[in-house]
Parts: sequence; structure tokens; C-alpha cells
Amino acid sequence: MTTRPRWTLRTRHISYTVRLSPDGPWAELDAWGPLGVETGPSALDWSRRTHFVTPADAAPAEYLPFGLRPFNGSDLVATRPDGERGVWWEFAGAEEGEGSLRLAFHDARSSLRTVLCYETVSDTDVILRWTEFTADTELRLERLDSAAVNIPVTDVARLTYLTGQWSQEFQKTRLDLSRGTFTMGSVQAVPGHAYAPWLAVQDGDAPAAYGIALAWPGNWHITAEAEPGGALRVRAGRVPHEGFVRLAPGDTLTTPRLACAFSPDGLDGLSRVWHRYERRLAGERLHRPRKVLYNSWEATGFDVDAAGQLELAKAAADLGAELFVVDDGWFTGRADDTGGLGDWHPDPAAFPQGFDRFVEEVRALGLDFGLWVEPEAVSPTSRLYAEHPEWVYRLDGRPARLIRNQLLLDLGRGDVQDFVIATLDRLLGTYAISYLKWDMNRPPTERGRPGAGPADLDAEHVAGYLRVLDHLRTAHPGVTVEGCAGGGGRIEHATLARTDVVWPSDNTAPLDRLSVQYGFLHAHAPHTMSSWVTDAPGVFDPRPRSLAFRFVNAMCGVLGIGADLRAWNPEQRAEAAGWIARYKEVRDIVHHGEARLLGTPGDTTCGVQYERGDRTVVAALSTGRLDGAPLVPGRPDRLRLRGLDPAAHYRDERTGTTYGGAHLLHYGLPFSWSAEHDADLVVLTRR
Repeated sequence: MTTRPRWTLRTRHISYTVRLSPDGPWAELDAWGPLGVETGPSALDWSRRTHFVTPADAAPAEYLPFGLRPFNGSDLVATRPDGERGVWWEFAGAEEGEGSLRLAFHDARSSLRTVLCYETVSDTDVILRWTEFTADTELRLERLDSAAVNIPVTDVARLTYLTGQWSQEFQKTRLDLSRGTFTMGSVQAVPGHAYAPWLAVQDGDAPAAYGIALAWPGNWHITAEAEPGGALRVRAGRVPHEGFVRLAPGDTLTTPRLACAFSPDGLDGLSRVWHRYERRLAGERLHRPRKVLYNSWEATGFDVDAAGQLELAKAAADLGAELFVVDDGWFTGRADDTGGLGDWHPDPAAFPQGFDRFVEEVRALGLDFGLWVEPEAVSPTSRLYAEHPEWVYRLDGRPARLIRNQLLLDLGRGDVQDFVIATLDRLLGTYAISYLKWDMNRPPTERGRPGAGPADLDAEHVAGYLRVLDHLRTAHPGVTVEGCAGGGGRIEHATLARTDVVWPSDNTAPLDRLSVQYGFLHAHAPHTMSSWVTDAPGVFDPRPRSLAFRFVNAMCGVLGIGADLRAWNPEQRAEAAGWIARYKEVRDIVHHGEARLLGTPGDTTCGVQYERGDRTVVAALSTGRLDGAPLVPGRPDRLRLRGLDPAAHYRDERTGTTYGGAHLLHYGLPFSWSAEHDADLVVLTRR
């Protein structure tokens, strides 16, 4: 019997094995899981067992075009100029490198060469996958997924994904899929608020978890198909706005990266795989402290002037904040949301002594200075729109609809990119700005570029967006960049690789935010999660919570404050200063340590545990009734910790109490909650 070629990629703890199928010219998954899983007969070997479908339709294929795979969901749909739709390729060779693999396939009739690309990420359990296309003749690519992922299941495929809407993003959602198709995505030119481009899959109640995440800040889809014979096949990729992408002769088209992860320790273990990966994405910027910021938006809205902002800056500095960010409303024509966008010059009426003087006065308080911008937006009443109406997305003969009283610039145009880069360079070069919050508050509607000929508008906008971010990283390496899109509308790995923090949601109410952050931390790392303390009431869960709860919840990521400090009394300010001081003592552990999610927002008590070296930080939050006895009267609630050494001892740095590791794992930390005490931050030192 002829041995088929087989290749194995290995990471810190996992292996991923691909083989050429014995049934046809395609690659298929042989094994994926903990190191050593590749030794033995493949659990995905169900070849030669087909009826009324082709072997390719039943195969655990890594990637197959329509043509070879005609029925059960292909990953590539290509059409020739003569209208022939489909690809029938042959294997054209393999290239192995250190932690990389490239498998080439060629279709002589269409001249299409397709390369399946794999790359391990150093010091993580993540494998990146993408696909490259080249042809000698013009082709229309109507579907061009990045990859397909196969997961064997014995019962049902348990899908975990993140859903929501504006102000309620990242809601952890579960679906058991026994047969059929599940799909999610966005055509809003950003990942959107409804779904995150992230999916976890488990084999029913089995603990092992597989995960994928698409690095693409544009239109996208993830589609999971529970197929006959006990398999789940997941396809993921970008979605062209025009319905197809034109592949010109001689050009190479590369799909977005799809990150593939595995953990034997369930969704909690999978989250730590993603956290480690995102720490790698940050590179050297990971070691830059995420400073405690104060943002003035909720205090002043559009009513921005130097005197009011300085009053807030002084109050923030007294609390221990390290950074002051002026949000929307600082530029000319911005008395409300009907004007100003595009005319990025400080309003001289609001800053009569000059914006540079104002910035220096903020910095004299010991604060860094930050600024909000929305570079992709333009107001119809702005000078920019009057001079360049052709720069916005538009369709000839169709009305331009406003969302939030604004239009969207076509960032796929080189001249628009140059304008945005020049604007940001001017602001960052003129004023001592060390923090930039990049917002985006509307998707494109009439998305066109009249007279420009064939275009790939979504990909060109993405390329322009990433070009500007890359420029910021290169030309202004000391500037911290925050990503925002009406909250959490544009959070994925391409953005996270180029920003320092992101804004998960515009909702800062305590229990609402807890639910957002719980989902967010399943997919993304704490050092990326900007979170503010405000006075906002609950939108979806209006139960009141203490100032301590708001601080402890915000300290689970990158702490910020957005409340109107002028309304806080001396006791509130003193309490806030104490929490900020405590946060500074532990933020390195929060941002660089291993995080574990303890319980859920639906439990009486939940929290997050962070470990680094000999120190463990536990952020504990009471979500239940505040009567002092969530269980039995007189008995404290408990939060069981995980991952500790059962033989070690751990001392509470504040109370001096010593716990055995086995005690904390078995019984947990005790908390006696009350109306005055609904959150706590415990720091344990291993002895």
C-alpha cells in the first residue's frame, strides 16, 4: 500500500497533522490536539464511505474548491471568463520550513495555483492558516475563504460564540449543533457588534476546546457545518462587498489569517491560549505600562472648553490618574454631532490661549495627554466635505444616507489615506499627544466609488485602515493607540496587532459591563481591555452597585475613569484614590499574568484570577442579592480558585490570613457580601 505524504506542525503543547487524501487530490486533517495525538490511526479517517455524494464532500478537507467538492460547502468558488464555474486541481508540491508548511495545488484549465499556508506562532499553541491564489488568466473569485477547520465529534458539536448589539457586545452564547449549518458574520465593513469573528468548538460535554479567530477588520463570515458521519467543518473568511473579487492575470491574492487554537482545559484554558497569543501580537509594546486614564466624555459631552477640561484634569491628577484624554468636541464646528468631522483643528473659541498651551497645562499636572479622533468620518457641513465630496462612499443618482449625522470616507482611496496620515502627523507633531483614541461611529451604506472601475472596496478600506495604523506605529512609536468603533464594533487580531488597547463597549454600567467583559476575556487578553469607572446606570441590568464594584470590575483590564469627578464628594474621591493606588500595585500581574475566569455573571459570586510568579490577584464581585448571606445565613459565599499548587501556602497581603493551596482549590476564598461590600480585590503571595 502506498504511503501518502503527511506533515506535522508542533507548538508548545499541541500538534497539527495534515496528509494528502487517499481519495483524491486534496489535503485533509489527520490529527489535531495535544502533542502525540498524531501517533495512531486517524480519528478523522472516514474515507471511502460515501453514497450519493463524492468522496471530497465527505472528506475532512483542509480546503477544497467548488468543482472538486460540489455539494457540502466549498471553500473556493472561481469562475472563468467563459462562465465555467469550478476548479479541479492536482497536487503540485509541498514546502516545509521551521514551523511552516505550504501545500500547492494547480488547475491547468483555469491556470489557478492555490497554496495552503500554515505557520506556528512561537511560544503559543496557535497555528495560523491562510490561502494564496495566482492565475495566468482572469478569474472571478466568488468565495475565497481563508481555511476550513475540521473537528471530530461523537455526539453534538457545542459551539460557543460572542453575540450582542451596540452597548451589549461580547455576550457568551452557546449552541449545540447536531446537524445542519450555523453561520454568523458582518457586512458592515467592520466585524460589527452582533457577532465577534471568534468561535470555540467542543465535542459535547468533553472538556477539550478548539478555537478559531479571523484577523480581518472588514466583512466576514464563519460557517459551521455539522456533516454526516460525525464531523464538524468550519469555514471562515472575508466577504467581498461586490460579491466577488477579480483576480487579474499574474496577481497574487492572499486571504486574511485564520488563527487556530486548542486547549485540553476547556473554554477557560482556551482563553489563556488566546491571551498568550495576543501578548505575542503586542511585541515590545506589551511592556509599556497601560496608564490609568481619565476621559472627559461622560462629564462634558460636546461642551468642551479649556477651563472645564482643566478642572477635570486637576481632579483626575489628585486621584492618581496618569493620563487625561479629551474626547469628542475639541475641534472646530463640533458643538453637537451634526458638524465638524473632517476639520481636525482645535476650536479657538474653546481654547482661547491656544491648544498647545492647554496641553502643556494638563501635562504640568503630571498627566500625559490624549485625544479622540474619528479619521474615517466626515460631516456634510464640514469644510473637508465641501472641498472633497468625491472622497465619501456614494452611488451616482442615489441619496447619501446619514448615520449619526455623518458620512464615511472611502479609506480605500490613496488620497484619503494620505489626508488621514497627514492629519494625524500634524496633530501628533504639533502637540504633546501620547495617546490617540481612534473611533468609528457608522458603517457604509451607499458603498460605491463612481468612475473608478472594478474595485474590491471592502479589502481596499481594510488595507487603508491598516496602512494608517502601521504608519502610526512606525512614525509615532511612543503614542498609545486605542481602537474603538461605537464600542466593540472593530475588535479582531489585525487591529489588536496594531493598537495597544481596545474599547469593548460604550456601556459602562456595572453589571452590564461585567457581562461584556466576561465574554470579552474568553477571546481577548486583559491588557487589551480598556474599562472605565463611571456613574452610568444599568441599561440591561439596573441593579445598583457600589463604587468599589465599579473599580474592581474595571481593574480586570486597563483601568480608566469616565465619571464627572466634579460631582463626587470627598469620600468618593478618597475611595477612588485608594483603588487606583491598589491597581498600580497589581497591574503588571493583571496584564502579564495567566488569567482564569471564576464563575459566571449568572452566579452569586464571580471573578477573575491572575497569576504571575509568586503572586495571585483575585478580583471578586457579588452579582446576587446583597443581604450578607447568599447561601446559608451566617455562612460566607466562596470563590474556588484554580491552577494553584495544592501543597503550597498563600498569604493574603492585606489581612495576613494564610491559606493552603488545597483549601483555596477545594473550598475557595470566603466573601461576606453586604450592601456596603459587594466587591473585593485579594492579593495572595505564595510562601
